[in-house]
Amino acid sequence: MVDATDYIVFPTVAQGVQGSYNYYTKRADHDELHHSFMSILPRPSRFRRLFRKGAVPTMIPDNRVTLIPDGGEFFTALIDGINRAEKVLLLEFYTIRSDLAGVLFAQALAAAVKRGVRVMLLYDYIGSFETSSDYFRKIQQSGVLCRAFNPLALRRGVGWLDRRDHRKMALFDGTWAMVGGVNIGNEYSGHGDKGKWRDAGVIIQGPAMTELRGLFRETWEHDGHQFPAELLLPGEEPGQGDAGIGIIGSAPHHLRSAIRRSFRLAIAGASFNVRIMTPYFLPGPRLVRSMIRAARRGILVRIILPAVSDVPLVRLLSRAYYHPLLVEGIEIYERQHRILHAKVMLIDDHWSIFGSANLDHRSFLRNYELGAIIDSPDFGRQVVEMFQGDLEQSRRISLDEHQRRGWLVRSLEVIFSPIARFL
Repeated sequence: MVDATDYIVFPTVAQGVQGSYNYYTKRADHDELHHSFMSILPRPSRFRRLFRKGAVPTMIPDNRVTLIPDGGEFFTALIDGINRAEKVLLLEFYTIRSDLAGVLFAQALAAAVKRGVRVMLLYDYIGSFETSSDYFRKIQQSGVLCRAFNPLALRRGVGWLDRRDHRKMALFDGTWAMVGGVNIGNEYSGHGDKGKWRDAGVIIQGPAMTELRGLFRETWEHDGHQFPAELLLPGEEPGQGDAGIGIIGSAPHHLRSAIRRSFRLAIAGASFNVRIMTPYFLPGPRLVRSMIRAARRGILVRIILPAVSDVPLVRLLSRAYYHPLLVEGIEIYERQHRILHAKVMLIDDHWSIFGSANLDHRSFLRNYELGAIIDSPDFGRQVVEMFQGDLEQSRRISLDEHQRRGWLVRSLEVIFSPIARFL
């Protein structure tokens, strides 16, 4: 007999326009994610048990983590860190613009080189496509080792479009790092006329730096570029905090996703609540099943999504996922006033995940992404306060309101649904 929990609700092509819904008849895989729900374990024990089974990176103890709850604060801390660097700077960003924020960034890098700091900068070619080559040429002329990830190569065919380095991180002197969703541009930093986007990140100090440095080096060497042998990075700062950190570095794989599996395991390990904040929400059936199962176990699941998106088509398709979640009592909110770009998950007010990954197919299967799993109750309480502040700036979406959306919106959801995997 098939359990009702193995079905999820999605609009069909035939009925989506009329507003009615059918059940998928896709049976859920009965792996450890499903069987683990039958056991009752204390919160930390249960979470660790599931993550060990999931073969995610080992949690590294004795780190110090600082929350940066705003993109403008992140950018200010980034420039300050560059200005204070003494030996080595390793920087990796998806988008770097040549606007005011980009100019300030380039000036800080040039000043660091003049002080004798070795600076390596990696940016994504497609993510920074609108930025003039002259901007990056001037950065190189200032003495920065600067290169694009996956530059245009016609011999690769259209496949090169699907490889993107979506990571955002900065490593300072091998002792501390910044990780999050913030790119280099006015909209992220709060400069200019575009206003402030809603973003967030973290500062990491301690032995987890080893994993971050390793990821940077792997990405730098991806296309055959050699990491400078003379660039001997200093050892990480000795353990000084109470946070355990696991670093997830995912790469394009059209069958498996380390990022998606980590999100599913995190939700499966929850004992009383799950909080999610993401700008792009195209989770696919597996992650939807995970959230529905959590809700049916009595877990409070709250999701904050953008009321206004810089990619309107993604927001349109995101709404197609609302119905199955709202039916199960999952709370969906839309952040008002500012464009949401923060990517955060918090489990039981204790375990948090910060990084570059969105809850969409591209982050799961097509991008190079970075995530930091943080085990710290003290840090978790800070994240709870941040979430609460965003809830106060958000409007809850009811099932009745969602069902009353017009026929045109429903039609567009169905028409564009086949391209959701490529956004």
